[in-house]
Amino acid sequence: MNSISPKKIASIIALTASSLSGVIMIVFAFFLAKFLLIAVAFVLSIIVYLIIYWFVFFRVKHFIAERLNPLYRILYNQDIEKTSFLNSTGDETIIEEVNLKVLDWSKSRTKEIAQLKQMEKYRKEFLGNVSHELKTPIFNIQGYILTLLDGGIEDEKINRLYLEKTEKNINRMISIVEDLEAISRLESGELKLEYQTFNIISLINEIIEMNERRCKAKKIKLSYAQNYDKPVKVYADKKRITDVLNNLIVNSIIYGIEYGKTIISIFDVEENVLIEVTDNGLGISEEDLPRIFERFYRVDKSRSREEGGTGLGLAIVKHVIEAHGQKITVRSKISEGTTFSFTLKKYK
Repeated sequence: MNSISPKKIASIIALTASSLSGVIMIVFAFFLAKFLLIAVAFVLSIIVYLIIYWFVFFRVKHFIAERLNPLYRILYNQDIEKTSFLNSTGDETIIEEVNLKVLDWSKSRTKEIAQLKQMEKYRKEFLGNVSHELKTPIFNIQGYILTLLDGGIEDEKINRLYLEKTEKNINRMISIVEDLEAISRLESGELKLEYQTFNIISLINEIIEMNERRCKAKKIKLSYAQNYDKPVKVYADKKRITDVLNNLIVNSIIYGIEYGKTIISIFDVEENVLIEVTDNGLGISEEDLPRIFERFYRVDKSRSREEGGTGLGLAIVKHVIEAHGQKITVRSKISEGTTFSFTLKKYK
């Protein structure tokens, strides 16, 4: 980087002044025919150069520093003394140093502004999604109650049916609120995990049994990748991992194809156990993949609502796994299926 530094400015001015004074002395020496003055002129030129150089150098440096210190205070929001700034430049020029720091500040602020914009966009989406998810059951409840009040309560054919539908929508609202509360507690660290040792195979068997009716209705085969004869013990919060596995398995059924299959695989990976839930269902597009763990984000909005999902399941899954200090990943292709993978600490 080519820039004008105090040293360059001082050198140019000092060299010009000393050269000019030297030339004048030499001209006088030739004019007076006193050649001894030539040597004196040379020595005086050096003295003039040194005096002017140091005078100009410090004056220019102080002049620049006095005007750059306020900029430093604005950039770094702190009171920087002149001496600390002057001494911080080292061999670099002041202009170069400030230029680098301004560029660094500009990059950091640009990144911060982009993050704030993204957060604002996410906040608006989140509020819109919450209002939409709650608005649907509220309007349904309102419709059922108004129908009952308008005389439907006297009709035995609809009074019980509408009350049951009202209860269903109330339960949906409760589920949304409970899931939001669970995510909030997981994010804030208020929800403490209750670690225990348990056999992950036995837990998966329980979840498979719980979802047997779902599988039969969809004609989906739920099985293991291989026979796991020996127990696979992990150290985790059993209740939370039950929620994780149930959510992933239920999703594989909801988004699976008729006569499809869901395969559960378990791998021994050093200190961890890797668990994978794979289906050959509809799959997830590349566009949707980065967002599936967001709150209320749905790949197929109509289908998931029909199944009674809150749109918060995968968000909770991600928070639970991360609360265990582990990671969850997903890979998928449209019309080929999806695989969710996560790790848990192995019991030693």
